[in-house]
Amino acid sequence: MLRVPRDRRRTRPPLRKSLFGRLLAVSALVAACSVAATAWIAVQTTSGAIRQEQGQNLTADARIYDSLLGYAAGHPTWEGVDSTVRELARQSGRRIALTTEQRRPLADSASRSSPPALPPQASAIVDPLSVDTALSRTADRTGGAADRVDPRAVGPFRLPTAERTALQRAAERNAECLSRVGIAADVVRGPSGRPRVQVVGNDPDRVQDTRCASEDLDAPTATERKALANLNELANACLKRQNRTGVQLNLDLSWGDGSVPKAAVDVSAPVPRPVPIVRTGEDDRATASCVDTARREQLGSHVASPALLFIGDEGGTTVPGFDLSPANTAKIAGAAALVLALTVGATVLAGSRLVRPLHALTGAAQRMRDGEDSAPVQVTDDSEIGRLAAAFNDMADHRARLEAQRKDMVSDVAHELRTPLSNIRGWLEAAHDGLAEPDPAFIASLHTEAVQLQHIIDDLQDLAAADAGALRLHPEPVRIGDVLAQVAAAHQARAETAGVTLAALPAMADAPSPALWADPVRLRQAIGNLVSNAVRHTPSGGRVTVRAYGASSATAPGGEAVVEVADTGSGISAEHLPHVFDRFWRAEKSRSRRTGGSGLGLAIVRKLVEAHGGSVSATSVEGQGSVFTLRLPTDAAKAVGAAEAAGTTSPDDGGRYGPDQA
Repeated sequence: MLRVPRDRRRTRPPLRKSLFGRLLAVSALVAACSVAATAWIAVQTTSGAIRQEQGQNLTADARIYDSLLGYAAGHPTWEGVDSTVRELARQSGRRIALTTEQRRPLADSASRSSPPALPPQASAIVDPLSVDTALSRTADRTGGAADRVDPRAVGPFRLPTAERTALQRAAERNAECLSRVGIAADVVRGPSGRPRVQVVGNDPDRVQDTRCASEDLDAPTATERKALANLNELANACLKRQNRTGVQLNLDLSWGDGSVPKAAVDVSAPVPRPVPIVRTGEDDRATASCVDTARREQLGSHVASPALLFIGDEGGTTVPGFDLSPANTAKIAGAAALVLALTVGATVLAGSRLVRPLHALTGAAQRMRDGEDSAPVQVTDDSEIGRLAAAFNDMADHRARLEAQRKDMVSDVAHELRTPLSNIRGWLEAAHDGLAEPDPAFIASLHTEAVQLQHIIDDLQDLAAADAGALRLHPEPVRIGDVLAQVAAAHQARAETAGVTLAALPAMADAPSPALWADPVRLRQAIGNLVSNAVRHTPSGGRVTVRAYGASSATAPGGEAVVEVADTGSGISAEHLPHVFDRFWRAEKSRSRRTGGSGLGLAIVRKLVEAHGGSVSATSVEGQGSVFTLRLPTDAAKAVGAAEAAGTTSPDDGGRYGPDQA
């Protein structure tokens, strides 16, 4: 058992060891883990949703950018783009604004008269001569980073209607020819209006094996020759400024001496475009750079000038991205701190309400230990602690009753011992002073008082042994009828002297006298105490009967022996009946010894019967008599088990009371 030093019992334990401190720590830990888990899940979920939304927005933004890029590639100015911007805004549900590089408005889908200010950073720059390959849907047709001119920007290479019609007819004849030889082909038209035959499956070798080639379709038109000559002049001028030899450009923008081209043609492109190849040599790199510069210079007047593109939400503002910036981190930390503060505050309130009754219980227990009167602990909650307080109050009341009984018992023992001792002392002093002669009557009086004194001491010793579990029993097979006959014979003389009829009734034919396993000496003592008590409280002319029979009950399915001691005496009132088996209890509060008795006989009966595994009860009607009932198990195993559980079996105790001494 844990023992607390006396100097620490009055002080409260440190916070880290107290129930309140542990409850607070656990609550704070749980709250911190909950906040961290919730924040992590929220960040992960929000980040995923934002990435998904950003992916959707990026697709919509790329479509908007590509549409406006195509408009810029086909128009020399931005005039008339307003209707295109509004249509794109309606389809995407976004705000779209175009401004010049100096942020002068060109078009805005915002319907307000004074739309919100544009953000400082543009979403993209719409320039058909410098395409953003990350946003453009036609970037794969521009040759990558080496050729960032939008393929829809054709400028002077755009064919007039007559040339377009002639080439269209030649392309259709070529496709019909291929169809006749079993090659599926379609006629497609590029941004410049030049048609081309596209073979299904894209197998050029099969086309070369046929005779369907058309020189009219492959040869440049007058418009293309003029534009190509102008482009060649611009490229050679660039090379001349670098002191390099000029080149002759082909329609596919390759160059060379005409026999071995330095670049192949991408036949799948809308217009003949150079396929980027890995160029080696300083001359080739310089030529490629000059050709690119010449193209931009030639197309500059045919496309719209660069414009800033702003894309935002419908409300007019741009959509901010989610990041753990210092401001967002501060918000998360503030929310977590608020949750922790609320959790700690709630824990403090709940913990104080939880610990307060425990402190009251501790103080009451300490006052009880010091012998002080402890007032009941006031706890009104019907909780575990409330029930603990109620149990403590019941224990305190029971302890107070036991303490009062202990004091009463000490007083009763002193009272019971004082009377015979006073009588013995008085007679001895009288004999010493010569006032009384030590004749036989004198000796008999002293003997009577000594026997009474010995009887009280023996009763107290039996009760002490029963309380300590040291009351020794010697169980053996016993015929209850024989025990009753012995008890009746032992008390017959006393009953006749009192004018009371004492009879041991025989067992009925249908309920023969049972046999049981018990200590015969202790059993005669218990029944004898009941008979003696009945004779003492039955007036002259009354009757005391003792009988036994077998029975069964829920507590003893194997059977039990029932012993009844009935009298026709004065009876016991209902208010006194629950106390008849208490020690030193007597209905006569004056404690007159006229009726005799020490007040311990019935208490001894209860202890002896309980040691045998049985029970005792009493019923009474005031003025008509009383009935005391003993119930003893006939099962030997149960009787011996009860005696062993009580520690009352021993082979070396011969018993003190005989049949005539009960």
